[in-house]
Amino acid sequence: MQENWRLLFSHMCSTSFLLLWIFVGLNVVEVAGSQQGIPLSVLQIQPHLKPPHPRPPNLAIFSQSERKKQHKYKELEKSVRVEEIDGVKLVKNLAVKMEEMFRKKAEATRRLVEAAEEAHHQHEENPDLQYEYFNAVLINEVDNEGKNVELGGEFLLEPNDHFNNLSVNLSLSVVQVPTNMYNKDPDIVNGVYWSEALNKVFVDNFERDPTLIWQYFGSAKGFFRQYPGVKWHPDEHGVIGFDCRNRKWYIQAATSPKDVVILVDVSGSMKGLRLTIARQTVSSILDTLGDDDFFNIIAYNQEIHYVEPCLNGTLVRADRTNKDHFREHLDKLFAKGIGLLGEALNEAFTILNDFNQTGHGSVCSQAIMLVTDGATEMYDHVFEKHNWPERKVRIFPYLIGRESAFADNLKWMACANKGYFSQISTLADVQENVMRYLHVMSRPKVIDHEHDTVWTEAYVDSALNEKAGPSLMTTVAMPVFSTKNETKNQGILLGVVGTDIPLQELMKLIPKHMLGIHGYAFAITNNGYILTHPDLRPMYQEGQKRRKPNYSSVDLSEVEWEDKDDTLRNAMVNRRTGTFSMEVKKTVDRGRRVLKMHNDYYYTDIKGTPFSVGVALSRGHGKYFFRGNVSVEAGLRDLEQPDVALADEWTYCNTEEQHEHRHLTQIQAIKLFMTGRRPHLKCDRELIKEVLFDAVVTAPLEAYWTGLALNKSENSDKGVEIAFLGTRTGLSRTNLFVASDQLSNKDFLTAEDKEGVFNADHFPLWYKRAAEQVPGTFIYSIPFSTALENKSVVLASTAIQLLDDRKSPIVAAVGIQMKLEFFQRKFWTACRQCTALDGKCSISCDNEDINCYLIDNNGFILVTEEQSQTGLFFGEVEGAVMNKLLQMGSFKRITLYDYQALCKEYAGSSDSARTLSDPFSVVKWLLTELVIFLLEFNLYSWWNVDLSVKAQRSRGKTMMVPCDTEYPAFVSERTIKETTGNIECEDCIRSFVIQQIPSSNLFMVVVDNKCDCSSAPPVTMDPIEIMYILYETE
Repeated sequence: MQENWRLLFSHMCSTSFLLLWIFVGLNVVEVAGSQQGIPLSVLQIQPHLKPPHPRPPNLAIFSQSERKKQHKYKELEKSVRVEEIDGVKLVKNLAVKMEEMFRKKAEATRRLVEAAEEAHHQHEENPDLQYEYFNAVLINEVDNEGKNVELGGEFLLEPNDHFNNLSVNLSLSVVQVPTNMYNKDPDIVNGVYWSEALNKVFVDNFERDPTLIWQYFGSAKGFFRQYPGVKWHPDEHGVIGFDCRNRKWYIQAATSPKDVVILVDVSGSMKGLRLTIARQTVSSILDTLGDDDFFNIIAYNQEIHYVEPCLNGTLVRADRTNKDHFREHLDKLFAKGIGLLGEALNEAFTILNDFNQTGHGSVCSQAIMLVTDGATEMYDHVFEKHNWPERKVRIFPYLIGRESAFADNLKWMACANKGYFSQISTLADVQENVMRYLHVMSRPKVIDHEHDTVWTEAYVDSALNEKAGPSLMTTVAMPVFSTKNETKNQGILLGVVGTDIPLQELMKLIPKHMLGIHGYAFAITNNGYILTHPDLRPMYQEGQKRRKPNYSSVDLSEVEWEDKDDTLRNAMVNRRTGTFSMEVKKTVDRGRRVLKMHNDYYYTDIKGTPFSVGVALSRGHGKYFFRGNVSVEAGLRDLEQPDVALADEWTYCNTEEQHEHRHLTQIQAIKLFMTGRRPHLKCDRELIKEVLFDAVVTAPLEAYWTGLALNKSENSDKGVEIAFLGTRTGLSRTNLFVASDQLSNKDFLTAEDKEGVFNADHFPLWYKRAAEQVPGTFIYSIPFSTALENKSVVLASTAIQLLDDRKSPIVAAVGIQMKLEFFQRKFWTACRQCTALDGKCSISCDNEDINCYLIDNNGFILVTEEQSQTGLFFGEVEGAVMNKLLQMGSFKRITLYDYQALCKEYAGSSDSARTLSDPFSVVKWLLTELVIFLLEFNLYSWWNVDLSVKAQRSRGKTMMVPCDTEYPAFVSERTIKETTGNIECEDCIRSFVIQQIPSSNLFMVVVDNKCDCSSAPPVTMDPIEIMYILYETE
């Protein structure tokens, strides 16, 4: 029986390979001198088979393109040399470039500080000052009579591509005032008046450095001056919730890192509105804490209640995830009993002292925030025991309610402990009163005149119009102090100035061509959070792009998760220079496929910033590149051909640095630079030389593809739509065989297809996958972005290696896009032909007793009789067969982890098992045992594809919450070319056979359909949530 299956499959495999032979035109036998045109690999499988005659001429596109390019490289072989990449030198050079870029931004910020302090020094406060300024919300607004509204006025705005095509004014700034503040408050009017002096500096900074984007001054009074001027739009309720003093850049610049314990009175007198105000006060305090701060919250009545019981006696980092976690617990507070403030103060001082002894936290600034409706005594004995005479811990009492019977005691506590007293009567009073403590905490910096430069982690600025898009940025900020003699010793903070730096500017500095196909650069903050990394996914798609809740605090260990000991992370956080190596599993194609490789990491710090930068190079061809040499004249001629394009996000010439160069395309800039007509252009001469070399080498393809397009018989049914090629310098050539409006996948090779083009941080997917296959192997796949659409396509690509050597770099990849329907039709046509010598073919894929599948090396179905199964994972359709293939070793299951996932949480569901974002290295209650429950959970498509776990849940409102997931990927075993097997299914045995199709990543699978194995569970790629449970140590 098994032998019959082998004969059947031999027939099926050979006929299916004929299809690939038709597509690809592999002239294997031509090289061997065969006259029949049958690939040797097919002859070895079934010597008596012979192909249909005559040989179809169409679609030799693929291999002819490959051979033409390879032959051209051979012609220029004498001018080519292979070099090994020096990773240490590479990362140090990159760090120097980043340091220089950051230095320019910091200098622009320092000029703003000097101008602001001088303008304030010259200004005399006038409580009766009347001054009309451009309010960001009111500009260009008119009243019912068509007249400009007050503080509006006519404000010229013009679209500018440097600012994401927003309409801006490059001559003036605008002022935004929070909705809850009065536009004409004397403090605001005076501040706006003297800060007008910044306009000239804003413009001058932009002229000096045209790469600058937003520059601004955030006033301690609450207003926000922004350049260039842009109109702000309130939400549907007419509100703009933005307050610059709540932004991380403001808080970090205004204060030093601090350790904070928040005490909340939950005695019986706090019932009702008071407790509501208290919760909001605590939440507002949390808003003022940043990633460099540490905190805990204690509720007290006659007993001490830690808001998070698992974290008693310690402090935790004030990142977004942890703050949100504590906010959830605030809602569970209720008031009863009497308040024993003395016990709570003792506990708070003990925590701060113990935490300080560990060496963690801020070490220098500490504070206790007391939220209560009164204190019956001054508790001087507590302060004498813990805080006097040094007064290292500041006390900030917040009196809740209108009564002031116990206000004197709270005022005394604040004054005796270098703090500040505030009374909060209504919810509207909360934010402004909470903010006042920042001025006190900033006094040491102000008095010492410490203009520390601070840098934020990566974030998406939501203060701007939606047109600005979801680009990530970091901010460089500095504090502005009063320098007037009469106030100098009082330590008055005027505000903070800053400028935003798009992380795309950092990416432009990365020499992608030197990093190889799988190499990448990345940067992290001093807290280990990612500044930029190709695996950082800050957005998710659900109707429209939205920010993930914890996108700005993704740790390096969460993307480089194979480094179990955090060796790489810790070295970079400690700003060391060094190297590291490990085996990694890199996912591609929206997380559905995995590539296993060995990476070497090189890292160093970026001087003058809290950041460190690293470079990852994959071993093998990724550690080598080659240099070629052609004449400038020949290179420029071929570079300007209409089918040539350069990577949009790569920097060949810096056209952003000078205003007169901004209109130039990269190819135009290269021509001007290489011909000496623009010697002041800053260009990468070495990269340009390699681009010119690639342009010359690939030039013959244009004429070849054009000839095929003109010969209608070559592609009469327009099955092949695009031929494309990419080189390691970001150069690409494309040829359309159909009109652009007839393309099945119009996004392919466009900016919409992020994984399919050369990007700032990665090579195209079709290039990367081809590079990791055996040379000469063709990679076929259905892009997941189009797999479920009616008009689907198949991509096929292969890599071109310079030499037959592991150390030889992959110089290019070439491929085609064809209609899926065309591919499938050709496949079935080939499979249904009978090529046996005796003309007797006992069985074919038309037979109802068998199911035929064409799958790729990751187990995804390209061809099957059931159209709805196209693009699905094979294990979902044939679970029993896939399980058997895994048992036999034909396929391997690889376990992957996603620490940036989002899960759908149902309203009202229990969240008791969810923990804070990281294992806390500083807590006393350390994990002694980590129990991982892999529970089915309704997960959002973590790669923006519909791959949700199908779990039964009660209906109700859902919300997206950060979670960790585990999910599988599957890879075929290269060494196993053919496998047969039997599966016992209840009262029958099901047989199958699988065989690899030579020179491809495809497998033909034939399954006996007579035996029903539907009761076997499917093998899926569904992610499952990892649930952590903390156990207390004894």
